[in-house]
Amino acid sequence: MTRIYDILLAGGFVMFPLLVLSVVTFGCAVERCWFWFKLIIQEKQIVQEVLSAARLDLEKAEAIASRSQGLAIGRFLLAPLRLRKASPEIFHLAIKAASDKECVEMYKGDKVLESVMAIAPLLGILGTSAGLFTTFQHLRTGQVSSVHLSAVASGIAQALIASATGMSVAILALVFLRIFIIVRSRQMNYFSQVGSELELIYLQFCHESSTADASIQGVSEKPNSKEE
Repeated sequence: MTRIYDILLAGGFVMFPLLVLSVVTFGCAVERCWFWFKLIIQEKQIVQEVLSAARLDLEKAEAIASRSQGLAIGRFLLAPLRLRKASPEIFHLAIKAASDKECVEMYKGDKVLESVMAIAPLLGILGTSAGLFTTFQHLRTGQVSSVHLSAVASGIAQALIASATGMSVAILALVFLRIFIIVRSRQMNYFSQVGSELELIYLQFCHESSTADASIQGVSEKPNSKEE
């Protein structure tokens, strides 16, 4: 009974949480991979269409971005374009606010992976301690036999398996986390570049609008001056 209890202690109470953490890690990784895959595959085409349309008609660009609200880049471009007759300062703030909002979505899953990285090795150490406890329990009598050697080997195996499993889960979480950090960093730089291009287009649009209004006002004032 003691041996069965020790096996449950080293296996059930340690390996089951490690199995849960591994499932959580894979689930989080799959969700994040799908998020980044959809975004990276489609974003360049969406950005090209929106920026090309914005150079001619801001409302058309807004409509294109509106159709892509399911992606982060679509929501990012739509936020400033949906403003009506906004000043350049407000347009810039809208771009910055949209970028910050989408960055929060990009950080999703990081805390889960960081928690797995912290907990999994500790569970591995706990399993190692339980396995070593089982080993010392069989060695304390000082008897050497094939049965005792088998029990000792079993305890050492439990200790090594628990430790290796905990480290493997933590390393897996670390690898996924580092990949997502690199992808997010590049993506944030890309968002910043796209936001700057859109802002320049809007500034040019505002300048052309103000120039056209000034020309119209100048033409309307000329007849009045002749009448005087």
